[in-house]
Amino acid sequence: MLPVDIPSRQEIQNLTEFRAAAVLSIYLPTSPLTQETQHDRLVFKNQIREGLAKLELIGVGSDDLRAISDALEEIEEDDEFWRFQAHSLAVLVAPEKTITFRLPHALSARVEASDRFFVKPLLRAITTPRSAFVLALSQGGVRLVEVTGDLPAVEIKVAGLPKDVASAAGKTSILGREAKGRLQGSEGQKVRLGMFCREIDRALRTILAGSELPLILAAVQPLDAIYRSINSYPHLVGESIGGNSDETTDADLAQASRSILDRVHDEELKSLHDLFAQRSSEGRSTSDVAHAARAATFGAISTLIVDIDDEETGIVHENGSIEIGVGSHGLLDQIAALALATGARVLGERRQDIPGGGSLAAILRYPF
Repeated sequence: MLPVDIPSRQEIQNLTEFRAAAVLSIYLPTSPLTQETQHDRLVFKNQIREGLAKLELIGVGSDDLRAISDALEEIEEDDEFWRFQAHSLAVLVAPEKTITFRLPHALSARVEASDRFFVKPLLRAITTPRSAFVLALSQGGVRLVEVTGDLPAVEIKVAGLPKDVASAAGKTSILGREAKGRLQGSEGQKVRLGMFCREIDRALRTILAGSELPLILAAVQPLDAIYRSINSYPHLVGESIGGNSDETTDADLAQASRSILDRVHDEELKSLHDLFAQRSSEGRSTSDVAHAARAATFGAISTLIVDIDDEETGIVHENGSIEIGVGSHGLLDQIAALALATGARVLGERRQDIPGGGSLAAILRYPF
């Protein structure tokens, strides 16, 4: 598996609910190239110094400062950890809790000190998938390949995968006719392809359980259609990689999958813009931060899109009113947390991709 740790939506929601007297959130761009490691560690060391100073400014006690400092120093000095990086690193630390995510997206450097984790940049990882699984299928074989950003693709060994269609059916060939039984000719071939696909689906469950990464199929007909009819993984992408997968390298599969992921994201963005426009005519959308904060507080948001680079601080009160520029925590971060807690879909985008052109866009469940 590649050195990438992508949080699930549930993990992000859990992080938004965490509270402590002292919490430090550090984000920095990194490089998967080992020759860049020393530079990344130096940047991180400077961010540690900046973060501890910010914690002091908000009145964090010496014991908590020391605990956070020790945890960060352990990470900074871990040579093995720094050998394996992706394109960004998130380090979230409290006196008794340390969490790291190595992310496939290039995120801006950021240091936030507060009483809660700053999670908005993590939304990018579940909004714009730069990682995926590719399932390459043919009658002669099957393999699962992990694709992450522009890093090299890696084949994942999966226990229980059938070798080929014939072995899944317990036969030496799937083309011959049997003297007895009903599975003969093309009918028998189709049934055995189904047996092959069911065995694959069962084997993949142990690998894919709990994952939200897209699964892209590389197969030709009729195997493509048969697998789709049997698949139990909810994140199977509608578009497939064509051609004979036996003759396609992992690198070629990765290149084709990245193009598919880009198209999936572009189509999703277009759909969100269209839906935002439609809901606007119905009084069920807003780009106003204060309006969105109230709507999030009372569970009125269905989909929320936030600018992952916005740095506005503030407070969202229990009644949904806001104070801008007060406190040390991100305002949009709080609104995103409230929306997540009430079951909204929350996405992180760049401002130029947000409907309405503001720092956020909210699609409401009902006029609010």
